[in-house]
Parts: sequence; C-alpha cells; structure tokens
Amino acid sequence: MAVTFSELHTAEGLKALEAHLAGKTYISGDGISKDDIKVFAAVPTKPGAEFPNAARWYDTIAAATAARFPGKAGGVSASSASAASAPAAAEAMDVDDDDLDLFGDETEEDKAAAAARVAAKPAKKKESGKSSVLMDIKPWDDETDMKKLEESVRSVQMDGLTWGASKLVAVGYGIKKLQIMMTIIDDLVSVDTLVEEVLQEPPHNEYIQSCDIVAFNKI
Repeated sequence: MAVTFSELHTAEGLKALEAHLAGKTYISGDGISKDDIKVFAAVPTKPGAEFPNAARWYDTIAAATAARFPGKAGGVSASSASAASAPAAAEAMDVDDDDLDLFGDETEEDKAAAAARVAAKPAKKKESGKSSVLMDIKPWDDETDMKKLEESVRSVQMDGLTWGASKLVAVGYGIKKLQIMMTIIDDLVSVDTLVEEVLQEPPHNEYIQSCDIVAFNKI
C-alpha cells in the first residue's frame, strides 16, 4: 500500500483518510483490495457526516465484507449496510472471492514498498504495532440472549482495544455464535489474556461458553 494511516479511531486520523479518498472509491487501485480491508479493520465505526468520502468508502467495504462472513447472518450488525444489500453490492463491484483475501499475507510488492518508505524516513522511536483479530464467541445454548452476550463482550474496555463490526452466524440446532472483529495495540493487549482471564470469567461467562480466534492479522 503506497500510503499509510494511523490513529484511525481519532478525528485527526480520519482527516487523513478523508483527504486520501477525495475523488477515489478505494484506498488503492480501481477495485476493492487487501489495502481496503486492512484500513477498514482499523476504523472502529462508520465515520460521521463531517467525513463524507470516508463514510461512503466505509459503506462500500462494509457491504463487501459482510457478504464474505461465513454462515447465515442475522440480528446484530455494527455496519450501516444491511446484510440483504451486501451480496448485491459485491456483485455490482464485480469482486470475486479469489480476488479478495480478508486476512491474507502481504505480497512481495507490499513488503518492498514498506521497506522503501522506512529507508526514506529519518530514524524515530519505534511505534507499537497493531493487529486486527476476528473472533468467534459461542453461547451456552439456543436460549442464551445473544443481544446481552454481545453487550457483555463490548463492555470489556482496556487500553489498546477497539471493538469493530459484528454478526450473528448460525451454527446449527437453533444456536448462533457471535463473530466480531477487533483492533488491538500489540504491546497493550494480550488476546490470550482477553479470552481466558476476561471473557470467560464472571460476569461474561454467564453467556459465553467459549471463544476462538478465527484470524489474526498485523496491520
């Protein structure tokens, strides 16, 4: 990706994204790419009306990613785009599944571009890395209140943790799991600690049976 963004949970970070998207539909190129997915994972919620370019781009990427969550979705959604409109939006953009890897590794071109940017910049204090994480959270049974389960999950707040989009996915026998994205600052948040010592302890374990990491990607 030829351009980098930081602190996208702040107004200053969104200003840079807004300026970059002026006259553009995607972060790079003429179609949705891994660059769009990486930036999307770092934006916790849809940008407000003061960022019209970023908000339009967010809706476009949200529609495409919603169509690629496994299983039949329903109920909880942090995206303003409806699940029903997502397949149509993806079809209109002519995006094939093989063209879009939500959590793919960096290409050699990405690595070369990143190395060139680092070489061109003066040395400065190393910043903590960030990661986007996709997590499956399963309830005890089909009688578990999934709305309260998600509220319990999102009530967990810690420095360096930002909850993102979520979706309910059917797993069978009337049971649904919560699939949720989050962005973490690596030096501040341990995913193992979050799962074992927070989400599976009272009061959260009243609703949560288990948590599984589906994907873990450096940003």
